[in-house]
Amino acid sequence: QVQLIESGGGLVQAGGSLRLSCTASERTFTMAWFRQAPGKEREFVAAVSRAEGNILYADSVKGRFAISRDNAKNSLYLQMDNLKPEDTAVYYCAASTDYNGASPYSLTYKFWGQGTQVSVST
Repeated sequence: QVQLIESGGGLVQAGGSLRLSCTASERTFTMAWFRQAPGKEREFVAAVSRAEGNILYADSVKGRFAISRDNAKNSLYLQMDNLKPEDTAVYYCAASTDYNGASPYSLTYKFWGQGTQVSVST
């Protein structure tokens, strides 16, 4: 059972930056970030294959967010720049141990973290 632990969330003003981290307890293939705002469904943010050959972003974050990973540390990152109030959400790390692409579908991911809150003020 893979355990995922996120960190790096917080409160930031609009236009600011945050870097989220996620550490897995063991080797994984595809990893991704999802987010869920209050009263809304969980939505895809970004995904990356193990070798970073496949990377996918939601249109809403393209050009502002960057996903990366360090396989030696079993870690996933999300650099978030030019944050907007609509980015406010709980951000979840997700991982698969049997799929190695860049999937935007939550059903691809068997393992999920507990989430980290990101709040962006005006």
